[in-house]
Amino acid sequence: MSQHPTQRDAAKNSRGAVFMIAAMAFFAVEDTCLKAVAASLPVSEILILFGSTGVIVFSGLALLANEKPFPANVFSPLILARCLSEIIGRLFYMLAIALTPLSTASAILQATPLVVIGCAGLFGERVSMRRWISVFAGFAGVVLILRPGTEGFGLLSLLAVIAMLGFAGRDLATRAAPLHMSHRQLGVLGFMVLIAAGLVAAPFTRPMIVPDTTTIWILFLGSASGIIAYTALTVAMRTGEIAAVTPFRYTRLVFAVIAGFFVFQERPDLWTMVGSAVVVGSGIFALTVRRKTTPRLT
Repeated sequence: MSQHPTQRDAAKNSRGAVFMIAAMAFFAVEDTCLKAVAASLPVSEILILFGSTGVIVFSGLALLANEKPFPANVFSPLILARCLSEIIGRLFYMLAIALTPLSTASAILQATPLVVIGCAGLFGERVSMRRWISVFAGFAGVVLILRPGTEGFGLLSLLAVIAMLGFAGRDLATRAAPLHMSHRQLGVLGFMVLIAAGLVAAPFTRPMIVPDTTTIWILFLGSASGIIAYTALTVAMRTGEIAAVTPFRYTRLVFAVIAGFFVFQERPDLWTMVGSAVVVGSGIFALTVRRKTTPRLT
């Protein structure tokens, strides 16, 4: 028996939400690893090493799936815009987590859903008032955690703001990317731009050095987590509705707070815990809101 359209949409939204949460969890592991090695390696070297690993892995996966790592339409305006957005997001976020507290950088990044959902109309989706409420409620939870005016919310916080805009552009372009481009091919492009971002940053950072064994293993763990996270994010953005899936980006902050507690000895206070609860609750509420869209253009 076939499912009712509303049931199919709900199932897709639930599946997209699960992939988004998984992506945010692995991104938090990636962030933790990159912040840990940033104390000894220049940002440019981290980006180049990290990007090279991802390109090798995703290229191998594409070849195993009988796909070209670089499809014919790789230089289309949409894909180039996606790559540029990715460079901006990756470069500035790497600088942000290297120069500011992990929880602060992650908190600022959580404004991404406001930008992405605000652009949902480009894909024929009509965002209901209840979903807008859930988005702003989640952002209010972020503000509770961040508390503007406290440590970490200075001029350096603008690095994370620029990164947030870059990632929002990347997500929107991922949604609009041709469906015949697999997550493996998008992964190759995504990690290629990391190399590009590292090369752009190289003249402005410390000279590159040979990493020690411990640093190499941490980079390997971060790379593996980033590859899994990137794959899950691409699936999430292509599965459910933008307005239903995107609010679950907020869970990245919760994972970042946990990582900060156990790895960097950051101690969340009461407001941080309350804000995290609001973040999670807003995401769950967004998923339960009934679908309300206009017909999608094909």
